[in-house]
Amino acid sequence: MKRIGIFGGTFNPIHNGHLILAEAARQNCCLEEVLLIPSGCSYMKDQREILPGKIRLEMARLAALDNPYFTVSDIEINRAGYSYTSETLKQLRRKMPDARLYYIIGADTLFHMENWKNPEQIFSDCVLVAAVRDGWENARMERQISYLTDKYHADIRLLPSLHIEISSTEIRNRCRKNLSIRYLVPESVRLFLEQNGYYS
Repeated sequence: MKRIGIFGGTFNPIHNGHLILAEAARQNCCLEEVLLIPSGCSYMKDQREILPGKIRLEMARLAALDNPYFTVSDIEINRAGYSYTSETLKQLRRKMPDARLYYIIGADTLFHMENWKNPEQIFSDCVLVAAVRDGWENARMERQISYLTDKYHADIRLLPSLHIEISSTEIRNRCRKNLSIRYLVPESVRLFLEQNGYYS
């Protein structure tokens, strides 16, 4: 059974922190491929701050070029209406019925996934790979994993991750102030942003 990583996000813009996490999950879980999925219309975020989907998709493609294990999917960008993880996973399972899906998230996401649409479907459709960051209490995390495992029969794997403070918000702010974003994003993404004047 092919092991496919699923890493979704607004990617506004995609940055090196995203790529480091995706690569860590790929190696730790022996994934054959990681799908980077820029979100479509997120019901959780103010759309006025977000670049159009086609632009974020192009940045993700540029960022993935030098990693043969990364593939970029337009599955959410092309879907009308709000983007829901449950619908994305359902669609991917139809396209790849023989694949095992590993959904990559930050560990803090485990504490509010029950508020997402159809959480029971999400937990049944994939293995959750939760990147553990500094500052989380182990006992609290273990209680939440135990709770979700008991309630939803979830398969949750913890992924020790590098603690790298890179924020898409900070990158956008630096662009507005004409400050360097070199080494915060892949060089191809930096050139794309600067040449087109996005966020400035």
